[in-house]
Amino acid sequence: MAGLVYYSSASGNTARFAARLGRPAVRIPASPGDPMPEAPGPCLLICPTYADGAGRGAVPKQVIRWLNGPARRAALCGVIGTGNRSFGPTFALAGRIIAEKCSVPLVHCLELAGTPDDIARVSAGLDLIEERTCSIPLITA
Repeated sequence: MAGLVYYSSASGNTARFAARLGRPAVRIPASPGDPMPEAPGPCLLICPTYADGAGRGAVPKQVIRWLNGPARRAALCGVIGTGNRSFGPTFALAGRIIAEKCSVPLVHCLELAGTPDDIARVSAGLDLIEERTCSIPLITA
């Protein structure tokens, strides 16, 4: 089973989505002073977007810090972008940026805490990742 790593702000939308997947998940801490968790083996990263109107600052600093660990970045198999569609072109921008910079697929984008359909699609995608193999198809973007 693929591991999950996620970052969630005080709104808790990403945390709620991760919990609804019903799988073990590692949370990237919001506080820079907290220790950074390691990747639970091959994993998907669920990341919300925090961009200004021009797209600056889309990837949270704590997520960048997590990705700067070579072993953690090497375990990354794909990314799920989250956000709010009302922000137009910056919707799920962090997911697209991470996918491009880390050369992993953007496997799904979802709004806020996701829908039952989002849970089903992501669960099916997680089932496709074999241990030590980062092979997941692009589900939606």
